[in-house]
Amino acid sequence: MLALKNLTDNTIIFNRTTRLMGTEFDFNLVTDNAAWALQRIESAVNEITRIEKLLSTFNEDSSINLINRNAGIAPVRVDVETFKLVDRALQISALTHGTFDIAYGVPVNENESQTVAVKTRTLKKKVSLTNYINVELNHAKQTVFLKNAGMRISLSAIARGYAADRAKVVLQMEGVNSGVINMDGDLLTWGLQPDNTAWTIGTADSSKANEIYADVEISNMAVATSINTELVANRAVINAESGFPVSATKSISIISPTAELSGAMTGPMFGMGINTGLYLINKLNQIACIAVDDQERVYTSKHIIL
Repeated sequence: MLALKNLTDNTIIFNRTTRLMGTEFDFNLVTDNAAWALQRIESAVNEITRIEKLLSTFNEDSSINLINRNAGIAPVRVDVETFKLVDRALQISALTHGTFDIAYGVPVNENESQTVAVKTRTLKKKVSLTNYINVELNHAKQTVFLKNAGMRISLSAIARGYAADRAKVVLQMEGVNSGVINMDGDLLTWGLQPDNTAWTIGTADSSKANEIYADVEISNMAVATSINTELVANRAVINAESGFPVSATKSISIISPTAELSGAMTGPMFGMGINTGLYLINKLNQIACIAVDDQERVYTSKHIIL
């Protein structure tokens, strides 16, 4: 497990926690001016709220719901922000061979009395509704089209990270030179600690409470961690080919320049397994991985030395 190491001087770290997008966002800004920091955090909160309204499937007027309502009917022209985010999500889907997929389908009725042929057709229909290759983008017209009726997309896997990245940009534009945004343990950092040292995470041995065995500097980086607890298994972290829950990998932490990318890549790493996942990570630039298996063995990409 990974945890942010104790800050060197808490007297000039302003902290505020608020619940956004179903997650506790913990803002930590390096400043000794509490009133000024509170105003900056309000700006960040407003930006996250804007993005949630834009992308949430719970908002009937969101761009995503407009796309979903027109599945199998017509392409939908969307704002440039949504279009670029969908485009990046599909690139991650292609990179991970569909282990990461924003597409899903409405429930398809099936029952035990169906014949094998009918069940086969039902399965094929499900697959067609949950495959990113059936999401069609037109860059010239800035449209998104879901080819099959019943298809849906959701950006929930990357929306929170993207919102944090945007909040960081807003904070930097308003003069916040150093800080950390903590999203239920996922971290986004910029600048330095009050003593001008790098922000650092401690790599903890989960079998030995509170024992740190290695440090990793993460200034100007984002860290996302996914843990394969029973809760996570019930949320369908599965192998893309076999369809069975993944159990050999205990935790995955991804370090990259953006919270969007780090958050997007933890799930696929579970689906691919440690060896295949690390092989992929080692071929990419500016991204690293720390993985722990169910025997407490630690694996790292080539960019990390513990």
